[in-house]
Amino acid sequence: MTEETLGTSEKTELDAHLEHLAERGNATKTWTEKILRNMEAVLTPNPGNRIEDFFYEKIDKRRPNRLSNLEYVGTDMIEAGNDFGPGIAYGSALIKVGQCQQRLGQIERDFIGTAANCFIQPLRKFLDGEMKTVSKEMAILETKRLDLDACKNRVRKARSMLGQQSESGISPEVLLDQKVINKMYILLTQAERELRVAQSEFDRQAEIVKLLLEGVSSSQAGHLRCLHEFVEAQARHYAQCHAVMQDLQRDLAGARQPSPLLRVNSEEVIELNPSPTLPQNSSVTAGSAAYVTATFDTDTSTIYLSGGPYYTTPPATTNALAENGQDRARVLCNYDARDPSELSVMQDEVIGIYKIPDDDDYFMGIRGNQQGKVPKVYVETLIIHH
Repeated sequence: MTEETLGTSEKTELDAHLEHLAERGNATKTWTEKILRNMEAVLTPNPGNRIEDFFYEKIDKRRPNRLSNLEYVGTDMIEAGNDFGPGIAYGSALIKVGQCQQRLGQIERDFIGTAANCFIQPLRKFLDGEMKTVSKEMAILETKRLDLDACKNRVRKARSMLGQQSESGISPEVLLDQKVINKMYILLTQAERELRVAQSEFDRQAEIVKLLLEGVSSSQAGHLRCLHEFVEAQARHYAQCHAVMQDLQRDLAGARQPSPLLRVNSEEVIELNPSPTLPQNSSVTAGSAAYVTATFDTDTSTIYLSGGPYYTTPPATTNALAENGQDRARVLCNYDARDPSELSVMQDEVIGIYKIPDDDDYFMGIRGNQQGKVPKVYVETLIIHH
């Protein structure tokens, strides 16, 4: 090895196919280790927990069941809601959200277990099994190569001594004793025999390594199957989380008290941003007519009273929508438009809607002269015309 490093000895090179397989095998090992390490960090972010799990695996003991962060915060929310009182709105909402967080935490733990079984364990088994065997056989091949190079050097030196001419042009056989010459021929014969044995062992070990490396390349098909299973588990995990959050959103929206309807100049209005500066002696009361100073914005369909803006849903507009066969929907919670193609809506607002072709996530919302896309999860359909 030292002579090869210094350039004073030849080095037996592997054939091109084996070199290519070795490079692919090293790349597979390197990237698999990185993917495995990063996936473990994603599923178990706490490095202390990862180290603890590693030791439990080494001593063949079951990992401890830990609560996830979502379950911890869910437990605190439930306790806080019970302390505040489940009969009040905030306490009841805390309990519902806390229970939802606990369900999300359980879903997360189920996903982590599934991902570990279908993806992490097969990759770790591959590294601890096949790749360790390949590394071991590669080390043996390197030893066989060094032995082969040493035998080649001995044969070359023996042949050089027998075939070398002296400075006077006289052959070494003439200058040396016959016994010495015979001994040198014996050494050359022995060196050549050792060279043949070393070459045979090297070739046999090279074939073993080649077969193992070809198996490493074919193992990627199994890794691909594991990757598909992981993607399915992850998609199922997020779908379950989405369903839980939608149920929670509907539950909270159903439990929310609707804003009181006021009547201004014989038109119903829904208070969006009630202002504490509205005079207490104002004649605006629920279910009664009032004549106050108001400014109506036709673009936004908003009435600006002395106390603040109020959104109108006049019966004429609602009836017009119904007569025109337009579906209506009540907004469950506030939504701010993210781009010009969307429509900003406020909670409890009633808007006209119609379906958008090839779009299962949005309705086209209509409010006065404005229209834009509104997510379906933010509205509750009131009237459907067929």
